[in-house]
Amino acid sequence: MHTVWKKDMIADAVNLVIGVGLFLSPWILGLSAESPTNWNAWLTGILIAALAVAALAVFGEWQEWVALAAGVWVAISPWVLQFSANATATPVHVVAGIVVAAAAALRLWFLQQSHPRVTA
Repeated sequence: MHTVWKKDMIADAVNLVIGVGLFLSPWILGLSAESPTNWNAWLTGILIAALAVAALAVFGEWQEWVALAAGVWVAISPWVLQFSANATATPVHVVAGIVVAAAAALRLWFLQQSHPRVTA
């Protein structure tokens, strides 16, 4: 099956790579096992990757809203889950969260701009 890539699919592909990277980050960075940092990376990585795959398969606005929330969560999670002192995990989470949230927000903004406005 041959799929024609559109410009708007790039954000979903980036989110897929970030989700997989976030999932793998505890092993790549050598973080201690069974910590909240690892569980957060694993669960949010799976969520972000799954949302990206869903958006690549069939676009829906709901995927972008959930991705936006997931990105914000990933960015603030070092302080909420109290692992902000970890100089390795914190920047990974903050940067990944900001990129995912920004990509989702940009997609939502483009979606709102493309809807025709009906006025009476």
